Amino acid sequence: MADEMDSKGSVEQRAQAMQDDIERWFRRRQRGDWARILRMARKPSKAEFRQTIIVCGIGMFVLGAIGFGVLWLMDNLLPSFFSWLTTPTDVQFNNP
Repeated sequence: MADEMDSKGSVEQRAQAMQDDIERWFRRRQRGDWARILRMARKPSKAEFRQTIIVCGIGMFVLGAIGFGVLWLMDNLLPSFFSWLTTPTDVQFNNP
């Protein structure tokens, strides 16, 4: 019974120590640049949110178009340059 109490006490003490470390970490963050940013942060309005979604969508479309363009170049215009990547080599393995 005493062993159970000691192990519980150690678990509780470790949990309390972890909680103290977490609280200490957050207290340090409250005085720095992070705290200023979080204090200035606010929920965007519907117009701001819609504009953000539109800009992100345009960015995703542009990146996809660039990727598609590179793929098209590799498949159609420059296949001879990239053929060394796809042709099998004559490597022979000795099977024991």
